Amino acid sequence: MMRTILHSDANSFYASCEIARRPELKHSPVSVGGSEELRHGIILASNTEAKSYGVKTAMPLWQARKLCPNLTILPPDFKHYISVSRCLREMYDGLSPVVESFGLDECWIDLSSRGTTLKTGEEAALYLRERAKKELGITLSVGVSYNKVFAKLASDYKKPDATTLISEDNYKSIAWPLPANDMIFIGNKTKQKLNKYGIRTIGDVARTPPECLENWFGKLGYMHHANANGLDRSPVMKTGYEVDVKSIGNSTTTPRDMRDLEDVKCVFTILAQSVSTRVREAYLKGKCIAISVRDTNLNISGAQKTLPRYTALCRDIIDSAMELFISKGFEKHLPLRSIGVKISSLVPYDAPEQLSMFSPVDTKLEALESAVFNIRKRYGMQSVQLGNALLKDDFLSINPKEEHTVHPVPFFNG
Repeated sequence: MMRTILHSDANSFYASCEIARRPELKHSPVSVGGSEELRHGIILASNTEAKSYGVKTAMPLWQARKLCPNLTILPPDFKHYISVSRCLREMYDGLSPVVESFGLDECWIDLSSRGTTLKTGEEAALYLRERAKKELGITLSVGVSYNKVFAKLASDYKKPDATTLISEDNYKSIAWPLPANDMIFIGNKTKQKLNKYGIRTIGDVARTPPECLENWFGKLGYMHHANANGLDRSPVMKTGYEVDVKSIGNSTTTPRDMRDLEDVKCVFTILAQSVSTRVREAYLKGKCIAISVRDTNLNISGAQKTLPRYTALCRDIIDSAMELFISKGFEKHLPLRSIGVKISSLVPYDAPEQLSMFSPVDTKLEALESAVFNIRKRYGMQSVQLGNALLKDDFLSINPKEEHTVHPVPFFNG
């Protein structure tokens, strides 16, 4: 049966939410960013008018001001953005019980169970766009297709406030001319490797023998080939689905041995950034943090702890990893050849849990890390980094996230 899948993307989400509350700014350049007093504040989102001046997400505020002197920079209000996101989710849930979130501003919606066609999928997309404008004052770009990969590609194809249909009949004319990294799961590192072989577009990926792609990228090569040829079969994973993933982790063998605690914290920070991002990509959170260390004699030691609450925060992962390392006396194993960190006891990100007065959720930190996740989602893992991850020049080449993307499991299940 042909599936009908929508991918809805709220355009310039944070900025759009603010302009909806301040209609007098509708045709002015507007960005959402850090405090003007902070020299290192960055742009989190911008409207079309600001983007026309060259203002980009993750750009320092001073640079944005230089490009656009009349730019209005508003402080982020994450409680409001979450509220608007929930209103959007209620709209999506009204169309289908099968909705998969991808951050605050994006969702896949599977309409297949209702017997819809791609044509009625286009009508549903128009319905969502009109409701969002009328009720929330924001615009959506909605992609309509027969699989998730092309639905997301379609929502990115035309912005703002647009519907794009990618079907079995037109995907070669729409998708194939686009840059290879416009397709989900192809990041900068994969793009660079593809370019080295003269492969620059999605069509180039589709026409490359899958055996070659497998030789270069392993199993992922087959997945990229299938996705480019419109053969993605991954399901839309509705909220509340049973989690098959038992744990998410990263480990690395460093370019040189780690000699002291500063080295260890730097590498744990790099690994934790990757683990936290991957957990958020999978729309999960976890409660158990484990570390492993291997010394220069290749002896392996490990330890784990259970947290008082579920988390996806990078800061929680770093703090727990360092606490375990020090409390278990692993300093005696220095110098170290490799270390790893993972999070387990996973549940869906929005799974309810009883709040504790002894372990309150840091809402400001959660809002900040959520914003960082959205920036990385659009601009790559290296676009925003914690300072501790940049302290050691020897370790700057470590990029565990690029080697561990969360991929659709059903592709590998055959």
